[in-house]
Amino acid sequence: MAGHSHWAGIKHKKGKADKARSNLFSKLSREITVAAKLGDKNPDMNARLRSAIQSARSSNMPKDNIQRAIEKSEMNTDSNYENIRYEGFGPKTIAVIVETLTNNKNRTASNLRTIFQKNGGNLGTQGSASHNFQQIGVIKIEKSEASDERIFELTADSGANECFSNEDFHEIQCDKNEIYVVKKNLEKNISNFISTEIEWVPLNKIEISSVEKEEIINFLGILDDDDDVQSVYTNAKL
Repeated sequence: MAGHSHWAGIKHKKGKADKARSNLFSKLSREITVAAKLGDKNPDMNARLRSAIQSARSSNMPKDNIQRAIEKSEMNTDSNYENIRYEGFGPKTIAVIVETLTNNKNRTASNLRTIFQKNGGNLGTQGSASHNFQQIGVIKIEKSEASDERIFELTADSGANECFSNEDFHEIQCDKNEIYVVKKNLEKNISNFISTEIEWVPLNKIEISSVEKEEIINFLGILDDDDDVQSVYTNAKL
């Protein structure tokens, strides 16, 4: 599955370039708040919160912002966020899965439907695109944390299935149900994680031309920039 989600690599570079954008910190804060609200406020006792904080630190979010996001989970609020998956087909009929975290699903659905339609695609129902994918656990680690050889050794010891390295980060893949077990094993030797997520991996990739690639990357970027969107996956070979 090497390079299974090249869009993730493109998005990673984009995040590095735009990390000062307020909507990036807003998304990270929202995930921290929800993780803290659903579980223990102590990250040592809450794997989802710990991973959210590590992702925020990787994006250079200030410590005060992280603490405020945790404290926000204790406030009485009418805004109850929920994770909702949207599926559809984009330009050139590529399959797309959009993971969101929203407190207004009508707003989110309307925004996504508009983005799909304006870019030659259409938003479908749940199940319309996901049969083109499978879910796996994906842990990304900064290249500076360990050499390629060392990451291979740690992957074998952690219980993960595979590992890959590119110029930007190491990627470790595992069964989705084992992701936090593998992560805990890696934490014995690794301090800085970029992200820990269950990702949708395409079973087969769709070949596209260089011209189509630019159009599709632009479309995926517009989706990713929506405030409610947390992750975007496609079966296009980028």
